[in-house]
Amino acid sequence: MKTLVYLHGFRSSSQSRKARLLGDALHALKSDWEYVTPDLSFDPAIAMGQIETIIARSAKSALTLIGSSLGGFYAEVFAERFGCRAVLLNPSLAPYETLAAHVGRQTNLYRPDESFDFAIEHLEALRRVDVAEIKSPANHLVIVEMGDSLLDHRHTLAKFAASPQIMIDGGSHDLDSFPIHVGAILQHAGLINLPNR
Repeated sequence: MKTLVYLHGFRSSSQSRKARLLGDALHALKSDWEYVTPDLSFDPAIAMGQIETIIARSAKSALTLIGSSLGGFYAEVFAERFGCRAVLLNPSLAPYETLAAHVGRQTNLYRPDESFDFAIEHLEALRRVDVAEIKSPANHLVIVEMGDSLLDHRHTLAKFAASPQIMIDGGSHDLDSFPIHVGAILQHAGLINLPNR
């Protein structure tokens, strides 16, 4: 079975806007593809274990990881490790740096009653799995909005210079234009074919 996995960002959940919109698109297509949206742990070691469990039961050639922000980092790491496809949405390529300001008590954006302690040890765990060089650029589709005030899109575009890219002026870290990219995401995964423009 072919599988799409949506990996949410820091403090987010499987109920994020992008996760739900992608699920709605698959439902509208009456697709028989499996769609998995795990609630990832804030602890990188646990989150990566969750992702590895999903990957272990999927055929790598039939698997696409779709990751937003920190989820994009995880998608990059595992796509390079296992040779599957990935779609990176405003990915955080150095979360061990960008999340340093979030060390301490944090609250889930979708479940305000759920809090957790994010620690320096978590940053180091992310640093240890960082991918220095992209060896399978064609496997990655990169979608960035240049209005993202949290991450520098220039670093992303440079690291993935040999990968297919979609760049949008304006926008935000939340990837406001996400709905218009669903077709390109599903095409990259191999679910649909879009006409050439």
